Amino acid sequence: NHDPAITYIQTGSQVPGRPSLGAWLSYGLGRVNENLPGYVVMHARSKFPEQSLFNRLWGTGFMPSEHQGVLLRSEGDAVLYLKNPAGVTGKDRRAQLDTLAALNQAHYKQFADPEILARIQQHELAYRMQTSVPELMDLSGESDSTFQLYGEEAKSAGSFAACCLNARRLAERGVRNIQIFHRGWDAHGSLPKEHESQCKDIDQASAALITDLKQRGMLNETLVVWGGEFGRTSYCQGKLTEMNYGRDHHPRCFTTWMAGGGIKPGITYGRTDDYAYNITDADGNMIRPTKDKWTPGTMHIHDLNATILNQMGIDHRKLTYRYQGRDFRLTDVHGHVIKDLIA
Repeated sequence: NHDPAITYIQTGSQVPGRPSLGAWLSYGLGRVNENLPGYVVMHARSKFPEQSLFNRLWGTGFMPSEHQGVLLRSEGDAVLYLKNPAGVTGKDRRAQLDTLAALNQAHYKQFADPEILARIQQHELAYRMQTSVPELMDLSGESDSTFQLYGEEAKSAGSFAACCLNARRLAERGVRNIQIFHRGWDAHGSLPKEHESQCKDIDQASAALITDLKQRGMLNETLVVWGGEFGRTSYCQGKLTEMNYGRDHHPRCFTTWMAGGGIKPGITYGRTDDYAYNITDADGNMIRPTKDKWTPGTMHIHDLNATILNQMGIDHRKLTYRYQGRDFRLTDVHGHVIKDLIA
C-alpha cells in the first residue's frame, strides 16, 4: 500500500525510522548556501489531496536533525515561527540565541549528544533564514516570459507551477536537494475526471522547469527525477462506466523519468509485457527481479537510489552512517548504478 511503498522509495526501507534520500544527500554533500537549508520540501496544492504525507519521508531517522528537509509552506508564512513575535527586535532575538547557544554548549560538554550541536546549528540557520526566505519567496522580480513559460498558476502560492518555479530559484541559490510532493493520483475511481485535472496541474510546469534550467545553463548540473511510489494496473477497477472507472495499485512495474544531471536523454530503460503487468527481457520472457541479484534491463528501488547518488557524485556503497554498532546505507547492502542511463 501507499505507506510502506512511499517509505521504501524515500528511505530505502519499508520500516519507518531510516533517513530519507534527501537527508543522505545533505549528510553526504553538506550545504553550499549557509543562509538556506541543504534540503527543502514543498507540498503542492492538489484538488484531490486524500493521500497522507509523513514527516519521515523527509526526516533524518537516526541522523542528526540538521539534515532533515525544511518544509516551505504554500499558505501563510513560508516557514512557521520565522518572524520575530510582536515586541521582539532583531537585537533581542540575537541575544536570546546567544544565551541559548551558551546553555546548549554547556549541556553538550556534559552529555556529548551530537543532536545538541545540531540544535544550535538549526537555531542559527533559522536566524539567517529570516532574511533569505522572504527574498526567495518574492517572485516580483520574475519576468513576464517566465510566468508565460510556467503558466499563470505560477503566480498562485502553493500551486505545482509555483513550487516548480521556487525549485529553480532554490537551485540557483545553492540548495542541493529540493522535493515537491503532489498528491491526488490514487484514482481507484473517477480516473478520467481526476487525472485530467492532475495533468493540467503538472504538465506545463514540469516541462517549464526543465526548459528553464536548460536556458539558464543549469540542467547539466541539475538532476530532475519525477515519479511515484508504484504504478497502476492496466485493467479497470470499480464501476465500469465511461467516467467512473479506476485503476488499482501495481508495484510490479512502473515508470519514473529523469532529466539532466548527466542522464542520457531520449531513451527508455526496461520493458514490460503488452499489458504492462510484468517486467520482461528482450525476448518477452517474464523477469522477477529481486533486490539481492541485479538483472540487466531491470531497476529496483535500491538501483534507482544508487543511480541518483552516483549522479550527485556519491558512491552509494561508501556513503554510510554508523548507528548502534552498524554502518547503515541508503541502499542497505544492495543497489547497482544503472550505467545504461548515464550519458
